[in-house]
Amino acid sequence: MLATLVIGLREGLEATLIVGIIAAFLRRNRVPLAPMWFGVGVAVVLSIAVGFGLQVVEQALPQAQQEGMEAVIGIVAVIFVTGMIVWMRTHARTLTKELEASATEALGRGTAWALAGMAFLAVLKEGFETAVFLLATFQASSDTGLAALGAVIGIAGAVVVGYGIYTGGVRLNLSKFFTGTGVFLVFVAGGLVLTVLRRAHEAGWVVIGQQRTVDLSWLAPNGSVQGALVTGVLGIPPDPRVIEVLGWVLYVVPVLALTLWPRAWRPSPARVPVVRASVAGALALAAAALAVAVPTGGVDLPRTAAVGGDATSVSADVHGASGVLRVAGTTTGQEARLTLPTSAHRRVTRAGVAADRWRIRTSATAADRPATLTLDDLVDLFGRIPVGISPSTNPGPFTARWAVRDTVTLWTVGGGVLDATRDERTVLTLSDGGLPSARTTTLDRPVWSVPDSRVERSATAVATADKRAAELLLWKAWLPIALGVAAAAQAVLALRDRRRRTAPVTPTPETVPTRGPPAGDPARSNDYAVR
Repeated sequence: MLATLVIGLREGLEATLIVGIIAAFLRRNRVPLAPMWFGVGVAVVLSIAVGFGLQVVEQALPQAQQEGMEAVIGIVAVIFVTGMIVWMRTHARTLTKELEASATEALGRGTAWALAGMAFLAVLKEGFETAVFLLATFQASSDTGLAALGAVIGIAGAVVVGYGIYTGGVRLNLSKFFTGTGVFLVFVAGGLVLTVLRRAHEAGWVVIGQQRTVDLSWLAPNGSVQGALVTGVLGIPPDPRVIEVLGWVLYVVPVLALTLWPRAWRPSPARVPVVRASVAGALALAAAALAVAVPTGGVDLPRTAAVGGDATSVSADVHGASGVLRVAGTTTGQEARLTLPTSAHRRVTRAGVAADRWRIRTSATAADRPATLTLDDLVDLFGRIPVGISPSTNPGPFTARWAVRDTVTLWTVGGGVLDATRDERTVLTLSDGGLPSARTTTLDRPVWSVPDSRVERSATAVATADKRAAELLLWKAWLPIALGVAAAAQAVLALRDRRRRTAPVTPTPETVPTRGPPAGDPARSNDYAVR
């Protein structure tokens, strides 16, 4: 409630100040106020419609898309409130003069509808910002009813204060007011940054930096005053994640420094380009240092792995989607070489980690297999008499036809061996020996494989390294990118300021209004009539 109250008071007072200054100018120049009020009314209606329209659209979306839209609305709200804080920081002292100069220019066009358009655009801007900011705050609030009540009270208070300023009954130091409320809104907007990052994660957009940092449940217990302040007003969750803390710091620190920076410490216009260039250089240097100094993470699996069975070890030499597998034999001591073609490559998941897989199937020779088999041979081969063969009716011997298929499978991660197997499938077709028809049976035999314990250890090491690499990616890639973008923005602004300093200044003629008495001529003011 407190956050929405301050938002409503702050944004509402900006709008009422603009309307009050324009109304006072019109009254002083004997210009009807009806067109201005018409523009204000249309702007207010459109602002309310924008807020309700965004809410209706959001409610019609699926859950994940709702989270995404809330993140987008939060981003827009943060941009609006930051721009408003910075703009008011710069123009609070000269707001009246600037608005009266614009009103004089509009009045010089000879119609009060120009001023109505000016009031319409000013109130529409403030109203749209208020609608988006309040909607984002409602979404982050645990009690929407109290948040709405706070907004209504704040806007009503702004109208009262604005009317008092207009009639002269209220005197307010606008510079101190906007500075004080600006500081508060910096922290509210910082909480919105946290909410945006949380919603973006729930929408599946942000998956890095999700490690828990600290447990703030002791600071903001549910139902307590501290909880209402920390969670409800400032938007700080009890379990902030790494990327949320980083986003909060990167937003609050510079914007708060900009809000509270003393005017006496501001650089002269001639030194502004130098300061911006220095800031750009520092940001670029920090980005480069992070990109170079932060390790990449990851793990390098050995390219050779011991296996059990009819081989001693396998060695992989892969390059992209192709490679060579070398297998050292146990009996011959020789090394077999198997080419891994691109056509046999697939990207799969093995033991819970992403891996490159090659699977090669070849037909092996069956010349050494017996052409006839007895019942005892079948028992020795299968461990039992195959189903469908009866010793009494099918005594044998049987004619045997053999088909042998050999399958070698290799899984690698980063070129290192994760797992490797060789399996042999024998298809045996029996005939004669009392069989009314040929019978086919299959026999699978593992030839060699990497031990399961070694595969499990390797997969655990890869998963741990991948998680670590994803955590480091925030610091090695995304943060340097953000700092680089900020550095580029500061460099562009420095060039703009330098060009403005060196560009010739062309004097502009003073605009004289066509309505109202000349400035500083009170004697004629009573004789002037509005046409």
